[in-house]
Parts: sequence; structure tokens; C-alpha cells
Amino acid sequence: MQQPTGLQDLIGIEHSKLGFFQELRQKVEELKDSNKRSEEQRREIAAILDGITDVMMVLSENLRIISVNHVFRQFFDDPHPEGKFCYELFRHQAHPCPECPAFRSLATNSVCRDTAIFKLKGRNLQFEMVASPLKNPEWPEHRVLIFKRDVTLEKEYQAKYYQVEKMATMGMLAAGVAHEVNNPMAAIHGFAEGLQRRLPRIEGTVDPELVQDFRDYTDIILKECHRCQKIIQTLLTFSRPVSAPFSPLAMNQVVTDTLRLVDHHLRKRDGLKIQLHLADELPLIYGDESQLKQVILNLLVNALDALQGDGQITITTSFVEGEEVCLCIEDTGCGIPPENLDKMFEPFFTTKPVGKGIGIGLASCYTIVQEHGGEISVASEMDNGSRFTVCLPLNVKQGSRERALLSSRR
Repeated sequence: MQQPTGLQDLIGIEHSKLGFFQELRQKVEELKDSNKRSEEQRREIAAILDGITDVMMVLSENLRIISVNHVFRQFFDDPHPEGKFCYELFRHQAHPCPECPAFRSLATNSVCRDTAIFKLKGRNLQFEMVASPLKNPEWPEHRVLIFKRDVTLEKEYQAKYYQVEKMATMGMLAAGVAHEVNNPMAAIHGFAEGLQRRLPRIEGTVDPELVQDFRDYTDIILKECHRCQKIIQTLLTFSRPVSAPFSPLAMNQVVTDTLRLVDHHLRKRDGLKIQLHLADELPLIYGDESQLKQVILNLLVNALDALQGDGQITITTSFVEGEEVCLCIEDTGCGIPPENLDKMFEPFFTTKPVGKGIGIGLASCYTIVQEHGGEISVASEMDNGSRFTVCLPLNVKQGSRERALLSSRR
């Protein structure tokens, strides 16, 4: 027979319930504190991640994207990159890159670094990449964290800085060589002219053939002296800014005047075609006419040297509204090897045979264009010709020459 529940039993049951509820409330408070700390940590981590200005990705072992940060979405319009392979987005290809640092990081279980160029939104961007392995026993596979920092602008500034350093060094060398050579060259030129003035005195007293030989020899000496003086003048121009003030210039007029200077030389080239595409109503630019003519002349000479037999040179002027006037000289010649494109404006770099050039023509062009606050660039394909483009701003005036020069050398 079951014993009736007494008062003590009821009190014991209620006491047990009270202890259970107190323990439950304590657990609830502990969970609230834990959740609060977790939420604070999550916000702290989120703030840290939002403060990172590099592209960040977490990849699986097969390079499938697991998660990305907000900076990633600045480079890609895809709202859902998760689940896609990184090489599909960055390389637009269906297979992994053989030099991928993510593979090396996973294989060596170490942090790996690399630099690569990716074409994103029509631009070539250079990134410094850091890959760090991520391991968690609860994950079914290893993961890797990738940071990609856009260093395109930094690399461009470095390249310009190194170029300016080289130009400054070679300019000092050029100035020294030019001054050393100029004095003996002037003496040779003077004595050759003196010999020519004295030739009429010996005519009729010596063999006429000998007189003609002396006349031919002195003509050759004077001609070569003139050529050396032009080289010296080019070296001096390369080594220091010219002193002539800037003045308003019409680019089309500068082009046509330069072509008149070399018209007789161009006519000697059978099969050569010159095409002119000069834009109408170009705004005036500020510059040194003689120096800009030298730029055009040097580019024309390079175009002529690149043509083998028949060919065409196209000269184009254009206007980027509100910004700059551009001149383009394009040839259908042999082209420039890709490995030489970055060296074309370096002093004394040349691909021409010995005796055909000494490698200061394009370097001089670079210096002159930089002094005018402009930019000069080259594009070329082997056997498909080359295109040199000079862009000059509209806002560099006579009183701004020094500022333009200083800006180009920063």
C-alpha cells in the first residue's frame, strides 16, 4: 500500500525544483555572458577585417573560394564569388597557376610570398601576395588565407624614380664627355677650315689630283666635325634642361615644319609612304619649339631605321579634351622585342648596329618630354611595327617650366 505524500516530501520536492531553477538561471546568465563576449570578439574581428585594405580570401585545398572580405568586392562585380575558383576570377583560365603561392603554402606549411600581374577591369594591376596555411581539426580539409595588396602605383613610382636616377647619372656623364670632346673638335674644325682657305695658294704649283685629294679630305673632316657637334649638342641637351622659355605652339605646325626639314631625306627612300592625320582645331600647348622638333625628328629617324624596304609611317595628332595634346608616330617596321620595350628610353641602350646609333636619341626625347610635363610611351609587336606616343599637357606655361621639371624628377 502506497504511503501518502507527506509535508516533508512536498517540501523536499519543491526544494529540489528551486535548486534546479537556480542552477538553470545561473547557466543562462553564463551563456548570456559567453554570448556577449563572443559577440564582442566577433565585432572586434570584423572591425579588424574591415580595416584591412588588401584583398583577402580563404581558399580550400583545390583553390575554391570559401570567403572574401569587402575589399575583394571592390575589384569584382560578382556578388557571390564563394564557390568559384580563384584562378577563374583572377586569370580567366580553367586551370591553376603553376606558380601559385597557395599551393606552396599548403605543401610546405609555411607563409609564402610572391608578386604577380593580373588584368582586372581592362587594367594590368600588380599585386604582392601572401599565402598562410589555416589548419583546424574540425575542418574536413586544410585551408589557406590569401592577402593580395595592389602595388601597381607604388611600382610605377619606383620605376620612374629609378629612371630619373639613371637619367641624372648619365646626364652628368654626358655633360662631362661633351665638354671634353667639344674643345678638340673645335680645334680640328678650325684647322680644317684653315687648310681649305690655303688651298687656292698652292693650285698650279702642285699636282691638281693632289689638290683635289686635299679638298676632298678637308670636306670629309668638316662634315664629320659637324656630325660630331650635333652629337655633342644632343648630349648637352640630354644632360641639362634647355634655357629657352616656353611659348604658345601649334602642334600641327611643329609637325609640318619638322617634315619640311627632312623632306629631302624622305624623298630618297623609294617605297616610303608618309600618312598625316592631323586633328582640326587643336588647342595651343606651351613648349620649346626647337626641342619638340628634336623629339619628332628623333622619332622619325627611329621609324625610318625600323623600316626594311617599303613601308609606311603614320603621324597622328589628337586632343584629349581638357587635358592634353597627343602626337603618335607609327611605323610598319620590324618591331621591338618585348624584352626591350622597358629599356627603350634608357641612355645608351640601342639595338642598332655599331655606327648606326649610340642610344641617346630616345633618351633625349624622354628628357625633353618630361621637362614639358608630358609622357612618352611605346607599344610594339614583332614584325608588326611600333607606335610612339607623346602626350603634352595644356597647363604647363612659360613660368611653370621649373615646376614641370621638378615634378618629372620626383
